[in-house]
Amino acid sequence: MHLIRSAAALHARWVTLCDRLRSPLLLAIRLFWGWQFAVTGWGKLHHLDRVTDFFSSLGLPMPHATAAFVGSVEFIGGILLALGFGSRLVSGVLLVNMTVAYWTADRDAFFSILSAPDKFYGADPFTFWFAALLILVLGPGSLAIDTILRRVFAGHLQHP
Repeated sequence: MHLIRSAAALHARWVTLCDRLRSPLLLAIRLFWGWQFAVTGWGKLHHLDRVTDFFSSLGLPMPHATAAFVGSVEFIGGILLALGFGSRLVSGVLLVNMTVAYWTADRDAFFSILSAPDKFYGADPFTFWFAALLILVLGPGSLAIDTILRRVFAGHLQHP
């Protein structure tokens, strides 16, 4: 019985430690992938002619406008994601953006999620897609502007 209690206590400490690492991990994900989105978007915006040609080859409608839109979404969205401002909305938009990238540029990989998962997670959009999914589902963590604003406004709402 003592062994079971010791194991349960050890497990509880392990869970507490892992819980304390959640926000720093989410911050690291937001900073790294927010930066990656911003750099990718900046690159698209500064090479619109190449991106427009690529989008034309994929058969996307209004390829120039689409390239400018996608570049802007990635650049601005990446900055906001890194800051943790509008995190769930921004990560939702970036997730849709990366899903469209899968659908248009890596369709075979997109449809192989169950039949050949290595093809799915080996595709270029995967890490961007997965980072956006993590922040959408888990939130930005406590080290984010969203969290600070929520605490500030919660205090104002409780004390009129």
